[in-house]
Amino acid sequence: MRFEPARSSGSKGTNLSAGSQIHFQRQPLLKLLRSDKLKYERVLALQKLDRDPDGVFIELKHHLAWNVTHRRPVFSPSNSCFDFVHDTFLECGDLVGGFASLLWLAPDHIHVYVESDGEKSVEMIVRGLKQFSRNAIATQFPDIGDRDAPGLEIWDEAYFVETAG
Repeated sequence: MRFEPARSSGSKGTNLSAGSQIHFQRQPLLKLLRSDKLKYERVLALQKLDRDPDGVFIELKHHLAWNVTHRRPVFSPSNSCFDFVHDTFLECGDLVGGFASLLWLAPDHIHVYVESDGEKSVEMIVRGLKQFSRNAIATQFPDIGDRDAPGLEIWDEAYFVETAG
């Protein structure tokens, strides 16, 4: 791909040099071309086009973490509901296209390990895990919710993700 310098429209009041105009135009495109999402999509597409789709094996491993809404210590003591929450995440294999397991249950946040086949984005995986676990936990432990705000979600919207292998 070749970048051409932007042509000046002749407007007064701009003191940008041709070099800085190229810099401003190139940065968003370079940022897009270097993005992990685009690289992942290109590799996945190439693998599926070049090979038999049934023969392509993708395994993505992620460490996920998210907080309880307002960092409330709803899992205190953690060991009182650890087994149930652990088993709940083990049931989420179909949701993530692989395997999900609870790594750590703190009073106000959670860590989950996920192995996925790459068919679903991390955002879709997290959204599904949060929804499934929220429903299961709310059913099993109805008193976990905030008594002052009964409609309050268990999980915060934000999450942390890192590739684990």
